[in-house]
Amino acid sequence: MSSNNQSNEAGTSTATTQPGKHRELKGIGYELFIGALSTLSILNLLMIFTFVNNENIEIVLYVINIIMTPIFLGDFFYRFLTTHGKAHYFWRNFGWADLLSSLPFPQLKLLRLFRLWRVIRLFMEFGARNLARQFVTHRAENALLTVMFLVLVVLEFGSIAVLRAEATSPDANITNASDAIWWAYVTITTVGYGDHYPVTNWGRVVGILVMTAGVGLFGTLSGFLANKFLTPPVIKEEKPSPEASDSPQVRLAELRRLLDAQAQANTELKQKLDEMEKLL
Repeated sequence: MSSNNQSNEAGTSTATTQPGKHRELKGIGYELFIGALSTLSILNLLMIFTFVNNENIEIVLYVINIIMTPIFLGDFFYRFLTTHGKAHYFWRNFGWADLLSSLPFPQLKLLRLFRLWRVIRLFMEFGARNLARQFVTHRAENALLTVMFLVLVVLEFGSIAVLRAEATSPDANITNASDAIWWAYVTITTVGYGDHYPVTNWGRVVGILVMTAGVGLFGTLSGFLANKFLTPPVIKEEKPSPEASDSPQVRLAELRRLLDAQAQANTELKQKLDEMEKLL
């Protein structure tokens, strides 16, 4: 039984610390965030170059990709500045692909597949179950990244959905990409200025979904910020240094503590013996 527990603990510890084995890999939550952004970016490019034939929807997809560009550029500099072997990361671990895919050129964004490869390697090496367990265990630390990604997803697909829904109405006041993105963002944030609003039934259904998602996302963000600002800092106990623990004063104090504990145990034992004698 004890050997099984030790092996389980070893497996959990390995899943937690293993990402550090590859120096270009960061925390599990961060790698999953970058991988999810890369997947969304590549999906947007495929939609632009294949089956999307609506100019306003194409503009929405381009705008979302523009928003992601500085995030990817910051990711490159973060990896480059924190890695131990900068040349090894840049040339052998596809740092050059990270840099080129961060530039605002649509043809280079397919290089974000190399970022996605890092996440695939995480899944292959540590297993989806271990990754999910670690992500849930550290969900408070990953909350901000999760909210950022989901806000982008709701902003993009909310804008596309309302454009599709309102295109059938001659009375629609959400008629272009700018209106749709503006409406989706103010709806996510639950501000709702009222200058743009859906007039079709399907458009209102989209509005309900976007508002519900916005309440959940910004409620999570508020809880995360409140936890960060209001939780008191954890004070770590200072452990005595090896030199101090070997000093005669420390040893003498430890011996006295042991003698006091022994004396108290003897007193309690004597009291119990007296009680048993009275009963006899």
